[in-house]
Amino acid sequence: MATRVVQINMKAHDDSALGAFWAQVLGWELSHEAPGVTNLEPAGITYPDPTAVCIDLVVSTEPKTVKNRVHIDLAATSPAHQAEIVARLQGLGATLTDIGQGDVPWTVMADPEGNEFCVLDSLYDQTGPIASVIADCADPRAMADFWGQATDWTVHKVTDDTAVLRSSKDVGPYLQFIRVSEPKTVWNRVHIDVAPYIGDDLDTEIARLEGLGATRIDLGDAIHWTVMADPEGNEFCLLSPR
Repeated sequence: MATRVVQINMKAHDDSALGAFWAQVLGWELSHEAPGVTNLEPAGITYPDPTAVCIDLVVSTEPKTVKNRVHIDLAATSPAHQAEIVARLQGLGATLTDIGQGDVPWTVMADPEGNEFCVLDSLYDQTGPIASVIADCADPRAMADFWGQATDWTVHKVTDDTAVLRSSKDVGPYLQFIRVSEPKTVWNRVHIDVAPYIGDDLDTEIARLEGLGATRIDLGDAIHWTVMADPEGNEFCLLSPR
């Protein structure tokens, strides 16, 4: 048994407006599965599809108070294309932001609600518009061990400072864990959603993930999915098999 990374979940004060922004950024289709929930995915795919990690924006009244520990890296084909993307996104309402990155080849920006993201100067031909989902962590090796077993994604690289995983199909974006010194202090406004394969038993998968070091978070009966946290306390949702 194993899960797959199927989407990222992003809290939003206005899911429709923020969804419209990200739909223009990515060139993806926008839909609404329920009031307060906006879905983004590439045209023509059958969800879930390993070529894309889709996005769900869910309305929340909680304020954003710290830098997100999970963010998206956008891909480009060249430095010139990177500059074009940055200019276009500024026209859509994104802003340049300084998180202490210094002199780096990527551009750090924030969407209209302040969620940080980066624009790279390469990888578009390999990944599509989303190059990577980036997660801050204390121990990349431990995260590679957990997520490499929790999902069927392949571990491509592990060092003391970073861990890189990708779908077992070797398509779509990468998942990277980057070592940072700042501790996790609040609930992650952006987190990963995973799902087992059709035919797998959900309760068995919950128990397997707990055996790997995940913990279950009880939010009552108001939701129909399972909220868990990895060994460093990063929340993720376990959806029904699909």
